[in-house]
Amino acid sequence: MVRPTQQLHPAREPVPVRAAATVLLLRDSEAGIEVLMTRRSDRASFAPGAYVFPGGQIDAADEAAQRIATHRPTQSGLQLTQAIAAIREGFEELGVLLARHADGRPVSAEAIASMDRSTTSPVSFVAQCEQRGLLLASDQVFTLAHWITDRDLPKRFDVPFLVARMPEGQTPTADESEQFEPCWVRPADALARHAAGSFFMIFPTVRTLQRLAAYAKVDAVLQACAGEKPLWTSCPRAGLLGGQDARYMEGESPYGELALVCPDGQLLHTLDWQSEHAVPLLKNVQRLTAPNAGAMTGPGTNSYIVGDAATGYLVIDPGPNDAAHIGRLWRATQGDIRMIVCTHSHADHSPGAAPLQALCEKAKPPILGLSSAPTARSSARFAAERELLDGERLVLSGTDAEGQEITHTLRAIYTPGHAANHVCLVLEEDSLLFSGDHILNGSTTVVDPPDGDMNAYLDSLDKLDAACEAGGIEFILPAHGYVIGSARAAIAQLKAHRLKREAKIASAMKKLPQGTPEDWLPLAYDDVPERMWPVAARSLAAHVARIRQLASAQ
Repeated sequence: MVRPTQQLHPAREPVPVRAAATVLLLRDSEAGIEVLMTRRSDRASFAPGAYVFPGGQIDAADEAAQRIATHRPTQSGLQLTQAIAAIREGFEELGVLLARHADGRPVSAEAIASMDRSTTSPVSFVAQCEQRGLLLASDQVFTLAHWITDRDLPKRFDVPFLVARMPEGQTPTADESEQFEPCWVRPADALARHAAGSFFMIFPTVRTLQRLAAYAKVDAVLQACAGEKPLWTSCPRAGLLGGQDARYMEGESPYGELALVCPDGQLLHTLDWQSEHAVPLLKNVQRLTAPNAGAMTGPGTNSYIVGDAATGYLVIDPGPNDAAHIGRLWRATQGDIRMIVCTHSHADHSPGAAPLQALCEKAKPPILGLSSAPTARSSARFAAERELLDGERLVLSGTDAEGQEITHTLRAIYTPGHAANHVCLVLEEDSLLFSGDHILNGSTTVVDPPDGDMNAYLDSLDKLDAACEAGGIEFILPAHGYVIGSARAAIAQLKAHRLKREAKIASAMKKLPQGTPEDWLPLAYDDVPERMWPVAARSLAAHVARIRQLASAQ
């Protein structure tokens, strides 16, 4: 894990979460699924004025109410309590009651109207149901999702988002205290109105509706939830984008970076891509992105600066031969560069090495890496001043102002595949992996034969996974895109994607046995924009070579 001394922001304990439950009441219409929503009071302490689903905190009486609640055999005790809380909140806030008599008859509108919805009623909700012989229909309530409120917020909840079919014959009526303006709305319409600024919703509501919009019928939603597990679980993280709060779920591109830089949810990290200034990720790690954004480079090539004023600096991937970018690297290190490492020889990674070295007049830092293999394209030639050995350690050390010894150790890992001379680096003290182009955020890397090799690429993924397991590595710093979190899961997902693509290529080859790569490409990459097919053709060639190697070995 990252050393606490290298974190940019002081550790803090996020606000504890409170148990709550919310329910999406659904109905079918000619236009598709509709969900019941209501507007929160403008004076509410959480999400004032937002359109939400009915719900609230779970209390002790909800668990005690299990004696009058029906349940599925597969429904856990916790799920039952959550369902009861959601049913109670739906009744108190909107006058909707999911209940029936012991003989199966649904509760009538007249019976509901006779009940006291006030939270200060002298007769509890459970007692009122018992007086009328009602059983709570908690067996008709299913778990859709599990949300934990973001770490940066002052009020937080641990809340399942439940789903149930709206009971027939009931009309929602807001309590006009906590909730107002109940309305039925299609998910797509709610999202459109939110985007237009006329239907304010908070992040979990928006994301839930985005996923709900994929279902055509209520039955399809309930069937998807039949496994008794949430379809997704998320505790979002927030950063700043364009000067505004921006929130992200696990698996979304900036999430890992926010987890690294602001682990306790501090809303301080700016996510805007720029090339003018180095972006601190830790006290001893900065990222300066070259101004070479494009289809192949994403927001640009990330040059990483490792070290501090006491130890001097090591630069990873100085990038293209761009004078402005190289000058910024030199200024960000105060010219105290001890080593320059190129992960591989491609034109957006290594050409800046020699010009950056030339700026360091006091002491010339060695240029390290692996020289280009004979298979490299003419545009990707690189000669290291010293060849890195697999497993070799590069050490920066010094003494800080308090007299404390500081060490930053980078271990080289030989990872051919994207290029024959590709090297990754592990910052051992902070368990970080600098992945070069072997692992990217937001896209898969190109494996371009003959310098690229798919067998080597997949083997190197396994090697990096083993390194992450052995070193407790959680974060990957790629040469393109934001920091990646959950390192081993990301590697596993990447490998699975590659093998899935390979299966599509093999299927295309079987379908057109006399075909050519040009014939197989549209079949195997039918989910990729056609403008990217010329690039995809390179990786297809690598997969075809591997498929044929495997076939010949059988």
